[in-house]
Amino acid sequence: MKHFYSSFIITFIGLGFALYYGSWEALYITFLLAVLEVSLSFDNAVVNAKVLNTMDPIWKKRFILWGIPIAVFGMRFVFPILLVSIVGGLGMFETFDVALNDPDRYFAILSSSEQLIFAFGGAFLIMVFLDFFFEEDKEVKWIKIIEDTAVVNRFSNVANIELIISIAIGLFLTYITHNVDIAIAYFSGVLLHSLLSSVDDFLPANGVRSGLAGFIYLEVLDASFSFDGVIGAFALSSDIFIIMVGLGIGAMFVRSLTIYFVEKKILSEFIYLEHGAHYAIGALAVIMFIKMFFHISEVVTGTIGMGLIIIAFIHSIQVNKKRVSKK
Repeated sequence: MKHFYSSFIITFIGLGFALYYGSWEALYITFLLAVLEVSLSFDNAVVNAKVLNTMDPIWKKRFILWGIPIAVFGMRFVFPILLVSIVGGLGMFETFDVALNDPDRYFAILSSSEQLIFAFGGAFLIMVFLDFFFEEDKEVKWIKIIEDTAVVNRFSNVANIELIISIAIGLFLTYITHNVDIAIAYFSGVLLHSLLSSVDDFLPANGVRSGLAGFIYLEVLDASFSFDGVIGAFALSSDIFIIMVGLGIGAMFVRSLTIYFVEKKILSEFIYLEHGAHYAIGALAVIMFIKMFFHISEVVTGTIGMGLIIIAFIHSIQVNKKRVSKK
């Protein structure tokens, strides 16, 4: 429970602000936004925990201390304003004024860049999924009829197979959209993931190496998850402060879940949880690509992600019980 103290404190402060700033309705919407963020990013907490396990203790602390303001204020407040500023050809202060006084225009500009956002975020997330799916010498395999076939095992030994598949997807999206901007956004996501995966080779091995690379990777991963939530939040509220507070509360709980998973060694105890999270990431990537053409409710997105993780969690418990009974 101690891992969630800070999250509960932020929740009370945030809900108090929402009530003071708006009304009981604003408080309720803030609560719903927090639930939306947790449901969309629960799998993010699982993957975060995996990466944190490989990082030095000092960088784990930095992820907690620095990552929170970046996640809450940076990605849920500053980034959307920056994006609208670029897309709309406005200054930052002018964009902030539009967000406050003309939220419909602000959302319209943000929505006009949806395809680029989904192309970039989807590309980064599909690389995360493929990296895990085709991991060589994977000890634990969950859905064996998918993961443990001759074809998958053969492809897992092919160098840069995840990059090959991602490039093929990008070329297909470029072909059907005939949009250079989408192509640039997509391949920027692929390039960023490849750079972060290779950055260890360029940094000195003095603790900053895996720490810095892991920190940047986690922040970009969080950003990819937050895109859907930030845009979907306008279905509940057009107030940028309520959106920031609601999503920020959810982001805090995701951080707390990450630390809890690491310290309690949850991924070691529930062996399929990591698989469920990565399948959820793969599903989110596919949904982002589909949302470039058709609307899909964030409720559907969150339900699919949570459902996969719950199934993986239950299956892990069943396997653990079988192991105990055999002993």
